[in-house]
Amino acid sequence: MNKKRLLERFLQYVQIDTTAVEDTGNYPSSPGQLEIGKLLVDQMTSMGIADAVQDQWGIVYGTIPGNIEDAPVVAFNSHVDTSPETTGKGVKPNVIENFDGSDIVLSGDPTKIMTAANCPELAVAAGKTIITTDGTTLLGGDDKAGVAIIMELANHLIENPDIPRGHVRIFFTCDEEIGHGVDHVDLDKVNATVCYNFDGGGQGDIDEETFSADMAVVTFTGVNTHPAYGKDKMVNASRAVGHFLARMPEELSPERTDKRQGFLHPYTVEGGVGKATVKVLIRDFDTARLTKYADILRVTAADVETICPGTKVEIKIVEQYRNMADGLVHEPRAVQYAMDAHESLGRSYQRTIVRGGTDGSRLTELGLPTPNLSSGQHNIHSPLEWACLDEMVAACEVGVEIVKRWAKPS
Repeated sequence: MNKKRLLERFLQYVQIDTTAVEDTGNYPSSPGQLEIGKLLVDQMTSMGIADAVQDQWGIVYGTIPGNIEDAPVVAFNSHVDTSPETTGKGVKPNVIENFDGSDIVLSGDPTKIMTAANCPELAVAAGKTIITTDGTTLLGGDDKAGVAIIMELANHLIENPDIPRGHVRIFFTCDEEIGHGVDHVDLDKVNATVCYNFDGGGQGDIDEETFSADMAVVTFTGVNTHPAYGKDKMVNASRAVGHFLARMPEELSPERTDKRQGFLHPYTVEGGVGKATVKVLIRDFDTARLTKYADILRVTAADVETICPGTKVEIKIVEQYRNMADGLVHEPRAVQYAMDAHESLGRSYQRTIVRGGTDGSRLTELGLPTPNLSSGQHNIHSPLEWACLDEMVAACEVGVEIVKRWAKPS
């Protein structure tokens, strides 16, 4: 694996602002995602991928030809956008070779200090090459580490035509961070038996379960009048929101749950006297339990209508994604061959769960089994974000072993 080339690609990618933007109505939601997609097509074409293309939605596709007839097609996927939680504009990556494990004061904001206390994973990075931010932006390892891994994996396969494989499909999505990554993926174009999403942290994780997810949009309708003459006329939707939030069960909040526990999470509140809206994330590993959580919201809404006479509370449930385990059970080789790949390299691995979702959640739901693999990213969505180059190289090597394993499936 060409470690230097992998690093150069990653540094180039993170300096392109691909921050996803909520509620634009556009796909992709930001022009930088089109910019990086065009660059990826140019680089894929240069390395010899003849069918590299960026479609009307900005999604990039390409194929590394196989050398074993009738072998299953394996796909690899990552997303090019970065989280809107922290800006991705003007990223100044800092490369630290042979990291000594000491605290890191970030150059752009000396108040931002990376320590083993605030990130225990730093301890295992001693002696390795890591890439940090300057403290004023995120890094974009989520998921440009995955993009760089797949590009290096593709280049390595092309440079080593004797590696046994069927056709290998790669594709890069947009707007994953705002829940729209798979909206316009053409599965007929991917045409694969299995896919692996490089969008996980650290090294050795094989994510085989994610949350199932819905969102509740709770709308409160009141009556707005001039407050000087509001007696017996005004119905304050904002006050009703307060009662609603106060009655949501604290034991089902993200602050009180972990591991396999689900939650109800009110994350935005907007509006005023006449109308107000609360958006609530509904999450659990057991898909059936989402309905029970929605019922809790409905009971709470009915209580609020009683407490605040004249208030009307409506709840709309929006389906988001489903636990990838629900679909992976139908193609057990997807996870098994990822485990086999680690074992063939003599490496440990962990079968893990994600308290969130990935493009793999939706792809699996649509019929393309897609477990999620490590890509060396840490402290994501934060100015304290960092990535480990050695872990990215390891991910490339796992990808090669996966391709070889699917070349002669058992």
